[in-house]
Amino acid sequence: MMLAALLILLGAIIAYSVVTFLYQKRILKTLTEEEFKEGYRKAQLIDVREPNEFEGGHILGSRNIPMSQLRMRYKEVRPDKPVYLYCQNGIRSGRAAAMLRRKGVKDLYHLKGGYRLWSGKIRKGK
Repeated sequence: MMLAALLILLGAIIAYSVVTFLYQKRILKTLTEEEFKEGYRKAQLIDVREPNEFEGGHILGSRNIPMSQLRMRYKEVRPDKPVYLYCQNGIRSGRAAAMLRRKGVKDLYHLKGGYRLWSGKIRKGK
């Protein structure tokens, strides 16, 4: 009985993860670092990491709208301009894209591998 409940729960978690992954893949274009560099200056570059992570170093020209604050601050993102998102490794930027999509933002991109794989220009906090 307990094993059956665990297997059902595990199946539900796997199904949810697959559906979420496929949805993010449909609404969000994943860019290599080179592709990201080609377009991010003409877009809204948003770092969805927490402020302490942003202060530790961020892509030059990005602004910090942490995932934890995005629900309250999404109006700072213009729906008529491309949005380039990144986080530490790509997970939070996918969740941020899903939320922004629900708010009407359609032109969404994120950095493959996130900030930890970025080799371009950065700015360190104080």
